[in-house]
Amino acid sequence: MSVSVEQFGQGPDLVLLHGWGMNGAVWHGIAQQLAVHYRVHLVDLPGFGNSPLAEGVDYTLPWLAEQVATVLPEKCHLVGWSLGGLVASRLALTHPERLHSLITVASSPCFMARDEWPGIVPKVLTGFNQMLAGDFRQTIERFLAIQAMGSEHARDDIRQLRHWLAERPAPQFAALEAGLGLLADIDLRDDLVSLALPWLRIYGRLDSLVPKAAIPLLDELYPASRSVTFSKASHAPFISHPDEFIEILRDFVG
Repeated sequence: MSVSVEQFGQGPDLVLLHGWGMNGAVWHGIAQQLAVHYRVHLVDLPGFGNSPLAEGVDYTLPWLAEQVATVLPEKCHLVGWSLGGLVASRLALTHPERLHSLITVASSPCFMARDEWPGIVPKVLTGFNQMLAGDFRQTIERFLAIQAMGSEHARDDIRQLRHWLAERPAPQFAALEAGLGLLADIDLRDDLVSLALPWLRIYGRLDSLVPKAAIPLLDELYPASRSVTFSKASHAPFISHPDEFIEILRDFVG
């Protein structure tokens, strides 16, 4: 099984991982600007974009992270958006020697709402699972709308996401289904307490998938990390506020 990676630019290696239902093309709005300073790697996670998924694979977070590990440069800065943030976090825990730093974007070590933990309401993911069984394209459209909800550029954000998503093959059903399972089940909160890597966490205050109430709790859990919140962004700050996003990323990565 091969993991597809689009590469361009020169400089320190910067690897970007997309979120659920998407593919590496979602980064195209900022990739060329980043490529002036870095060697950019846009990864298609297995089952998404140009990375095919073989039948019968046990699509777990450890498996997913190890697939990505096969295409990582010897040493890199790793950026993970949403579900990609879970994959990036797992890699930071299992292969810290491969990373200069970790940057998670609109991501949480625990996406699902739990006792005294703000997150995605269980019925929302249940609804997505039910929709997925009927029409996965409609499910992705609904997910696009939720990702942009609250953003001052919501309509433009959705249009851009839809455009980039269409640049590559449609995601495979098995990857979509398993990905929702990861969002529902994974909890890395305790594991990441021991993370020694430089870590930047970027959020959108208007994000409905990683609610703002979770941010101070994560700040308290990981005091050695740095967090930045875009006051007018939702789930995709690198699309709604690309210049500010690049500035913050470059300030952290160097």
